[in-house]
Amino acid sequence: MSDTHFTHTQDQLKQLARDVLAFAKEQGGTDCAVEISEGSGLSVSVRKSKIETIEQNKDKGMGVTVFIGQRRGNASTSDFSPAALKATVEAAYNIARFTSDDDCAGLADADQLELAPRDLKLFYPWDISTADAVTLAQRAEAAGFEVDPRVTNSEGAGVHVQQSHFVSANSRGFIGGYPYSRHTLSVAMIAGKGSKMQRDDWYTSVRDAKQMSAPEAIGRYAAERALARLNARTIDTRTCPVLFEAPLAAGLLGAFVQATSGGSLYRKSSFLLDSLGKQVLPKHIQIKEDPHVVGGVGSAPFDEEGVRTVKRDVVKDGVVQGYFLSTYSARKLGMKTTGNAGGSHNLSLTSSLTKKGDDFAAMLRKMGTGLLVTELMGQGTNYVTGDYSRGASGYWVENGVIQYPVEEITIAGNMKDMLAQIVAVGADVLVRGTKQTGSILIENMVVAGG
Repeated sequence: MSDTHFTHTQDQLKQLARDVLAFAKEQGGTDCAVEISEGSGLSVSVRKSKIETIEQNKDKGMGVTVFIGQRRGNASTSDFSPAALKATVEAAYNIARFTSDDDCAGLADADQLELAPRDLKLFYPWDISTADAVTLAQRAEAAGFEVDPRVTNSEGAGVHVQQSHFVSANSRGFIGGYPYSRHTLSVAMIAGKGSKMQRDDWYTSVRDAKQMSAPEAIGRYAAERALARLNARTIDTRTCPVLFEAPLAAGLLGAFVQATSGGSLYRKSSFLLDSLGKQVLPKHIQIKEDPHVVGGVGSAPFDEEGVRTVKRDVVKDGVVQGYFLSTYSARKLGMKTTGNAGGSHNLSLTSSLTKKGDDFAAMLRKMGTGLLVTELMGQGTNYVTGDYSRGASGYWVENGVIQYPVEEITIAGNMKDMLAQIVAVGADVLVRGTKQTGSILIENMVVAGG
């Protein structure tokens, strides 16, 4: 694990963090937490083979929270000089002086902190030149245009390279940090002409560029998806099974996470209030969290508060085993943190009914006749009631075979019912961010057409 890609080493960031903690103690703070980070990146985009943008970023920052009892203040700076760090601590202290007591505020308990963080190998620097990044994007886009003459335009292709590192520390003995990377290649193609144009996209996003899909494969698939949507039509309003393509299925898992997150629960703004220990999904559904996957996009040895992360069953046989809690939200609920300050880590949704052969084609056969959804529009989820209504497009399927593309439709239901009516999960597993799932088949939803 090398520090040579950064201005500061991990040891230097740790010393800066210790200095900040010392400044806070001198100022009179009873507790303090600090995070110091720096990173650099490269982003390029092309359209019709011509360069549209080239951006390079190099940034650094320090954020500090100072506690005076159960009052807290926050401040930040991008200047790492001793004078600037001290002034920032003073600013946070002065803010804390004038805030109200909050009986749930404060650092995590010392016994919950990760004092010996493991190396999960999350840093894979990509020393790609600007010229090579442009060439990579051009190759992806060119492959899309070569698929079919009906691919008439492009919204462009892009390459994004990011490598950063950080150190987090607090006055209860925690100090830890590590470098990490994230590299992405994306392309969006347009098929058809005039009012009949259709667009679609695809991307690959990884920590290690060696695991990135070939640019030609990304471009071709984006073009094929756009072509498949040509001559789309609407359908009459009906109730039918709905199959969410794997990228969208990850969004359903995300909705479950939001509904079982501490902030939503203690504010009573969740349709899954008091769901701990209750049957929320069918018995064949499991949701697991594994923060310790080596090289995983959602891996972390500790959360944003320094709390150790743990591998666990979130849902077992359809029954909710745990929420997603930070220290603050856990205290508001009278519970303990789950190490999820900052979000979930490598979540996977699986079904005990899924077999190795349950690929995408098999999932279409399982649905029989119904709607395959490949794109959703709008923010149509009410997390208080669970009511769900989204603009959608996709394909009408009969007897397990795609018949024609559809657009200008709305799918509607209630998230609580949708989760309870998961009939099957495909073996066509896809990772999107911190979430992993195959396509998800919902027994019935209302589909409103033109």
